[in-house]
Amino acid sequence: MIELKSKHATVGIDAGELVSFVVDGHEFIHQKGSPGWRSSDTEMFPIIGPTNEADFRVEVPKGEAIQDQHGLLREMEYELQSQTGDSAAFVKQYQAETPIKNSKFPDKSSESDLIWPYNFRFEKSFSLQDKTLEITFTISGEKGMPFMLGYHPAFKLHSNDPTITANQKEISLDEVLAVGSRALQVQNCTSITLKDAKEITIKTKGFSQFMCWTEVRNMVCIEPISFYPYTVNQEDLHLGFQKLGGEKAIYKVMFSVF
Repeated sequence: MIELKSKHATVGIDAGELVSFVVDGHEFIHQKGSPGWRSSDTEMFPIIGPTNEADFRVEVPKGEAIQDQHGLLREMEYELQSQTGDSAAFVKQYQAETPIKNSKFPDKSSESDLIWPYNFRFEKSFSLQDKTLEITFTISGEKGMPFMLGYHPAFKLHSNDPTITANQKEISLDEVLAVGSRALQVQNCTSITLKDAKEITIKTKGFSQFMCWTEVRNMVCIEPISFYPYTVNQEDLHLGFQKLGGEKAIYKVMFSVF
């Protein structure tokens, strides 16, 4: 476990996963073992969304990739690259066509291995400054590689009636619950505030929208995404791809408490 510290905040990171963000004694991150979700954060890459109705195949310029829900990155382990008192950086590297074991097989998937036909390097870094935690995702690899990126943090809820404010509109927890597993889309948005017992604002750079998901009342996931997958049929998921250019693709998420 890695711990980052500032005057008012502490951050806990376990093998690249954000497991705690405490500001002035208040825990903002959903705790493993609590109802709702077995994780506290993860990434969705190189695809976002389910693939079961498309036989776990996603169309790419090199043919087809075998991908389960939200991609293969989450099945890989992070390696620690650097660490200081207020920062840490991790990396995952993938060689094209390398089979990655699918943890959903055989109970929830017919595919034992996931395969992506491109090389890539995925970096995740954390930087804590006072009451703001900045998380940076840096993607490098083959020029022209298609990809989507989503960040999937879960926030612990302390009150009975938390609200989410986005684009000057309030979203209730009941509205998120009503959408179910598809997740509530928040379009054209780079800043969201979760108003609970304490408030936290999530700002992004590189992402264009969010989706919000929960199936319980003690946590909510507020997820920056590059593409909302339910706008297309699963066999058309490739329509949501961006392409990697000659430079690295950089995305940022900032958690701020005021």
